[in-house]
Amino acid sequence: MTPARTQGAADGAGEAAVLAEPTVPVTAGWTASLSLATLAVFMAFMTPIQILLPLQLEHIDPQDKNTALSLVTGLGALVAVLANPLAGAWSDRTTSRFGRRRPWILGGALAGAAGLAFTASQHTVWGVAVGWCLAQAGLNAMLAGVTTPIADRVPLGQRAQVSGWTGLTQSIGLVLGALITTLLVTGVGSGYVTLAVLTVVLALPFVLRQTEPALPEALRPAFDGRAFARSFWLSPRQHPDFGWAWLTRFLINLGNALGTLYLFYFLADAVHYDDPGTGVLILTVVYTLCAALTAVPVGVLSDRAGRRKGFVVLCSVVMAAAALLLALLHTWPSALAAAAVLGAGYGIYLAVDQALVTQVLPEAADRAKDLGVINIANSGPQVLAPALASPVIAHLGGYTGLYATAALAILLGGVLVRRVRGVA
Repeated sequence: MTPARTQGAADGAGEAAVLAEPTVPVTAGWTASLSLATLAVFMAFMTPIQILLPLQLEHIDPQDKNTALSLVTGLGALVAVLANPLAGAWSDRTTSRFGRRRPWILGGALAGAAGLAFTASQHTVWGVAVGWCLAQAGLNAMLAGVTTPIADRVPLGQRAQVSGWTGLTQSIGLVLGALITTLLVTGVGSGYVTLAVLTVVLALPFVLRQTEPALPEALRPAFDGRAFARSFWLSPRQHPDFGWAWLTRFLINLGNALGTLYLFYFLADAVHYDDPGTGVLILTVVYTLCAALTAVPVGVLSDRAGRRKGFVVLCSVVMAAAALLLALLHTWPSALAAAAVLGAGYGIYLAVDQALVTQVLPEAADRAKDLGVINIANSGPQVLAPALASPVIAHLGGYTGLYATAALAILLGGVLVRRVRGVA
């Protein structure tokens, strides 16, 4: 690894260094602190969706809990669709002496924490929806900051390995969040507040200890409102690899969202597990352990081979098999097996897909904005999944139909990644 001082000097050399393709390897400390910030944002995202929101909404409206959860998560995801690329675009234009990304990581963490605290105090469905939308706005500003440093600072030969570590913390966030909200603290409100505090605390090591080159004023283009708005449309004809990568991510995440959004209710209503909250925790631990076994090793293999697409195809097959297992068998042992298989597949996906995406970004000056557009393929399925899931559960075979639909979406994503031509 290159010493941090040498890395900082290399990054700061020359005005255009901020936009240059990275060539200096990042240190283990850099990767660890970015991973902690990534852990923070995904713990704050996923723990409410999987545990706190279902519990809160079940208490508020037990008769219509499915509809209420769909409404709240759908509105929150709609905010995410807008907030992430907007924050990314402004991050690209930020000329702070602290760099372009760190101000947005800290500001987003503080705003997201405030939104979580507000959500904790609500006692109506619409109050919860407003709070969750506020949290999503702040957390997506933070997400714009934590996803872009890999493209900004990590060389291609290290990119899947670093993506494996940061991707792994996404899954670890599920486990830690579940542990905190089911074992370490009591009550939904205290769970939200604890997450809010941890979101800020875990962001601080990267914000305070890692430097980044500032964008010189001369390199920031003059603001033109129409041009700014048009910049969010990236034509699939002009940038076909970007388009296919976006669609692949959208479909795989749609399948994953369909598979995980109703996991709490699946355990309660189909598996008839006595304590679905604890059940979600157990499945998440199994999922994370299996993701840990694949994420970093596959990232290393991908970097050494210089290949990405074949690993994405592999992950889609593995994840679809897990979804089919959930579709066909509604038992606790089959749910455990599905969690293990899904985790192994998603670990591959987290490492390789992020590396692939960073290789199809159209412009160095717009990395955060373009990754924000890519991240719509993460949050967009959170909007679409509730709209699809409710009628599928009601009219197309219940949870069997839901998980079969998830498997089809994931497999289609694996097929379409082969249309990306500029990446091996």
